This record gives sequence, C-alpha cells and structure tokens, in this order.
Amino acid sequence: MSDEEKQPSGPQPEEIRFFGTTWVDHSGHYALRRAGLAAGALAAAVAACFVLRFAYEGLQIADVGGVVNMLVVIMFAVCSAIAFAKTWEGFVRRPADPAREESLRSLKAIGFIGSLLAYAARCLIEAPGEKLHRTEHEAAVKQYENRRASRTGNPSTRKKPKRK
Repeated sequence: MSDEEKQPSGPQPEEIRFFGTTWVDHSGHYALRRAGLAAGALAAAVAACFVLRFAYEGLQIADVGGVVNMLVVIMFAVCSAIAFAKTWEGFVRRPADPAREESLRSLKAIGFIGSLLAYAARCLIEAPGEKLHRTEHEAAVKQYENRRASRTGNPSTRKKPKRK
C-alpha cells in the first residue's frame, strides 16, 4: 500500500475530548459515553456543592459576619452563572475575542459549578462542541470538494500564455 492509500483525502474531523472522532457517525458507544459524561459532570457538581457548603460552614464558625457570608454566596452564584453562559456559548461558536476569554478564565474557575452544569446539560443534547465541529468540518469538506472540482486535467498540457 502506498502512502496515498493510507492517508484519507480531504479534511479530517477534529477530535472532541472523551469522544475522539466518534461524533461524526455516532459510533463506538457514543450515546452511552454521552450519558456517562453527563452523570459524571452532575456528580462532580454535587460534590463541589458539598465542598462549598463546608467552606461556608467554616465562615460561619469563624464568625466573619453576615455581610461576608452574603458576599461569598453572591460571588459564587454570579460567577457560576457567568461560567455556565460562557461555557455553553463556547460549545456553539468560537470566541470572537480570545483575549477576553482568557481574561474570564479565573472567573470561570471560581464558577466551576456552572461550567460543570453546562457540560452536563450539553452532554444530554450532543457531545459538547459537536455542533461547532460539525459545522466547521462540513464547511471544510465542501471547500475541499470545490477546490478538487475546479482542478481538472493535467496542468502540464495547458497552453502557456504568450508574452507580449
């Protein structure tokens, strides 16, 4: 077998974490993997809520005051909501401003429960990022086919333009 026969022609699908390229044709226990990842993300979110609960109880034991307790709860709620929205948005389209996404990284780390919930919810619909990857892959395949269709014939037999 030559190297050309081993290499598939055209653009190859991008891999998605935990799914590889099975998102293309939904093979390899795709649905089971999605369900397992959704359950795992939900379990991690519940465990994270228990950790935050213990941290909150630590603040109550330290008797730091009602204002600090309220600020911590509000901070985690707001950060989780923003992290959920940004994570969900990241599954649908590429960020318009990567620098802004980078600046939100710490906020998303604080609101990790929102990110876990967004991942779990997206697993119930599709592999996280599948729609984005599928759209990009289909556009790349179409562009590849258009380029292949426009290149017909042997280029060495073309007539060369005459110099003036």
